[in-house]
Parts: sequence; C-alpha cells; structure tokens
Amino acid sequence: MKQSARQPGQIGREQVLPALKAALEPLDYVHAMWEGGAVSFDRIDEMSDIDLYVDVEDSRVADVFPVVEESLERLAGIKLKYCVPLPPSHPYAQAFYRLKHASEFLLVDVAVMKHGAEDKFLEPEIHGKALFHFNKNGAVAVPHVDADKFVENLRGRVEKMKARFEMFRCFVPREMKRGNYVEALDLYTRLVLELLLEALRMKHRPLHYNFRTHHILYDLPRDVVERLRALYFVSDETDLARKLGLAEEWFWQTVREIDFGSIRRDLGSSK
Repeated sequence: MKQSARQPGQIGREQVLPALKAALEPLDYVHAMWEGGAVSFDRIDEMSDIDLYVDVEDSRVADVFPVVEESLERLAGIKLKYCVPLPPSHPYAQAFYRLKHASEFLLVDVAVMKHGAEDKFLEPEIHGKALFHFNKNGAVAVPHVDADKFVENLRGRVEKMKARFEMFRCFVPREMKRGNYVEALDLYTRLVLELLLEALRMKHRPLHYNFRTHHILYDLPRDVVERLRALYFVSDETDLARKLGLAEEWFWQTVREIDFGSIRRDLGSSK
C-alpha cells in the first residue's frame, strides 16, 4: 500500500490557500493572487508544494509578508522560514515557509511581485495556466509569448552555449590529469551536462529550455531521460572519461538538430 505523504491531523493546500486569500484580498494595495507550478500543468499530487504569487503596489512588497506569516502561524504554525536573498530593486521578493502541522513537502513558496514588473511568469505557453484566486478588476493581464522575439533570443543563447562548451570543456580532462577527480566531476556536471540538457530541451521542449532539471520527466522523451540518467551517474574516473566523450558528442549533435524554423512555426509566427 502506498504511504500517504500527509499524516492524520495535518492540514493541506485546501486550508492554506483559502486562509491566505481571506487575509490578502481585502488589502487595497494587493491586486491579485494566483498559483503557478504543478497546478498550472494539472500535475498536483500529495507531495506538491504551493507556488503562490501575489501582485501588489510596487512600494508595498515588504508589507505582504507579515500578513502571510500571521495567517500561516494562526492556521498551522511556521516551523521554518527562508527568505531568498534578492536586492530591493528586484521585481519580486520571495520567501519559503515550512509549516508545523503540515507535510514536510507542503512548502509554501510566496513570491510577491511588484505591480510594475514586466515578467510575472504568466505566459501559458511556458508556465502553464495560472490558477487565479482573485484578480481585482483584471489588474493582472496574462501575456503570450512573442514567437519571433523568443526564437531570436534562442538563437543567441545557442551561440553562447556553443562558445562556452568549446572554451571550458577542457577543464574536465585537465583536472582528471591532475588527479583532482572531485573537481573534475563537478565541472563535468556544471560545464558539460548542464549545457547538454539545455540543448536537449531546446530540441524537444524549447519553451522550457532554461528549466534545467525541473519537470524533466514531463518535458523530454523517456528514452532521452534514461540516456541522460546514465551520463549523470558516474562510477569512477574511467567511467567519467568515457561519459565525457559521450556527452560531448551528444551535445554537438543536438545543437545541429535544433530547428529554429519549426520552433517559430509551432509558436504561431507568421514569418
């Protein structure tokens, strides 16, 4: 029998979200509240966290967190809080909360967006269909991807990836020759596999090219994921040398196969 991630007496998202809505909606400086993440792709399960966005007047971002914390404390108690270190000029502020009387997986991720922020992670083609809990007078609009701009940016990114790969992949065999295998393995992951994964995403799911390993099981074909998994798990230095060569060959093959014209057409460009 499958063990539930939620124990008896623990609260769930069905209590957290109404409580936060009740606390935030009456505030005149709060314009909207919506969920992203798994709910946007209809992939909620018992281990899903809550990816919450709150749109507010630019000068009132900091005022939202005490309201959120008071509501969560009253509902389930806050066990742990982590504030993402972002400068005040950033378009949003973000904090994570783990609750005392909830599953450890039910993290509450709160991003408070400045109303004037240009990017609110709402393009449905990229981020799925956001679930709005309130949107006062349609204050927050849902934009769509500009196909031509997206493909232009993608082309530029591919050129940077090729240059970075060509310049730095030698760092891995260099550290192996020095007997510095821990650093070699780290460089292999950061300089080789990360770029390979990004290229594969561009080929198979270009709108999620910068999602790294997030949603990889949903975004890439299963055989591609299995092939990648074999490259990520390295047994020793001999295995690392062999897999470095395989990863390098696969990277160059993949960037050659990225079809910008097809991507542009799939996004509905008239060009």
